[in-house]
Amino acid sequence: MPGKTPTQVDGHLLALSHLDKLLWPGFTKGEALHYLAMIAPVLLPHTAGRPASFVRFPEGIDGPRFYAKNPPPGLPEWVGTAPVPSKEGPKRNVVVETLGDLVALGNLYALEIHVPQWTTTGGPERHDRLVIDLDPGPGAGMAECCAVALLTRERLADDGLTAWVKTSGSKGLHLYAPIAGATGEAVLGYAKRVAQRLERDHPDLVVHKMLKALRTGRVLVDWSQNSTSKTTAAPYTLRAVDPVSVSAPISWDDVEAGLAGSELAFTPDEVLHRVERHGDLLAGLLDPRAAHALP
Repeated sequence: MPGKTPTQVDGHLLALSHLDKLLWPGFTKGEALHYLAMIAPVLLPHTAGRPASFVRFPEGIDGPRFYAKNPPPGLPEWVGTAPVPSKEGPKRNVVVETLGDLVALGNLYALEIHVPQWTTTGGPERHDRLVIDLDPGPGAGMAECCAVALLTRERLADDGLTAWVKTSGSKGLHLYAPIAGATGEAVLGYAKRVAQRLERDHPDLVVHKMLKALRTGRVLVDWSQNSTSKTTAAPYTLRAVDPVSVSAPISWDDVEAGLAGSELAFTPDEVLHRVERHGDLLAGLLDPRAAHALP
């Protein structure tokens, strides 16, 4: 097969194509697939059971990109899907649960994976995670995000919720707290109240409204990511940004270091080394015993 490399993955034969194509400056499609294969043991538990959507960029990050919830064209039939409600009726979304799923999607340039805060088992009206997206405005940066992350962690802890954190893979941070199943509306309302209280207590640092004009020098505490229809970059996913980056789980010690000016941006190789040293820093998020009811 010209330009294709037949490869056995999880018992399936995949024709991997254009492995030497540069998708990021200095980072090829082949390197991206290698990263996916190596990171799969810690990535897949965070996508399993969740209907995925993707950012596809077949011509690299400088070319056209496509955000898709439908299975990418050419996806092998053996990749798992699940029905997801929509205004037009149930639609099938990919559920990324195996190494084969992950590599097959990557081979079709679906390299940035997003998932919602609910599973196909619980359904869209039973969320099992809360997410807070910290997005720095102009004049703010990672240090400010780290300061708000620590304040948010403290606020959640006051309500009996334990938070874990990862980089967005772009400019900000994502905080997660496992919850005992709640409706999307309840989680959204709670997250908004947390954001409003943080803004009230720290008006020079935090903003909860989406208006860009309000964000200068402050961090948006984006509570809206808890909407049932929205998705967030999955832990360990590659991001379509320059330079190549990963949405990487970090520790609260890392956040403290970021507050002091440490860079919190990680390449795929750096993330693999961190996993080798520390394991999955978000593993606790998957423990059912960590889930608590919303206040």
